[in-house]
Amino acid sequence: MSDDHTHVREFFTARAADWDGRFPDDGPAYTAAVAALGLREGDRVLDAGCGTGRALPPLRAAVGPSGTVLGVDLTPAMLEAAVRAGRGRDGRLLLADVAALPVRSGSLDAVFAAGLVAHLPRPAENLRELARVVRPGGVLALFHPIGRAALAARHGRQITPDDLRAEGSLGPLLAGAGWRLTSYVDEDARFLALAVREG
Repeated sequence: MSDDHTHVREFFTARAADWDGRFPDDGPAYTAAVAALGLREGDRVLDAGCGTGRALPPLRAAVGPSGTVLGVDLTPAMLEAAVRAGRGRDGRLLLADVAALPVRSGSLDAVFAAGLVAHLPRPAENLRELARVVRPGGVLALFHPIGRAALAARHGRQITPDDLRAEGSLGPLLAGAGWRLTSYVDEDARFLALAVREG
């Protein structure tokens, strides 16, 4: 396991048990972000870096009982917290790295990724792997329940122009990985970038 993986696992393992309790009011933001994907009954969707699975219930509601919902995370403790919260009923949980997904190429309609981009060790490569598993015309949602400035303030930092999630940085990054940025919202209450799989 790389040092990046070790750091990410240590960070989230230490926080898994009380993760949901730290952010109890995020539910409506997750539901609204999932709605922006435009999923339909029977669609196949991946929650990449699913953590405790907060997006799984709205994803399941969007694709219905005939759809497929997968939740992938690198940290066993986060997946265990998802199971304890009962979210394993809403999707299949897999311990896996978004750099090498155990999913067939072009087999999904959409990817939802909450808070993932900042933790990717090789963003261009990792976003290309997300593109690999999505059919042409499929959708990617990069989401965070608060905007970049609010998140930076929470951590005692300022956002900088070279921030990976700045629109001017994210658009070219996505384009190089096989995605076309179609919508970008960065406000205090949420960050949501939507992209379509080219091809």
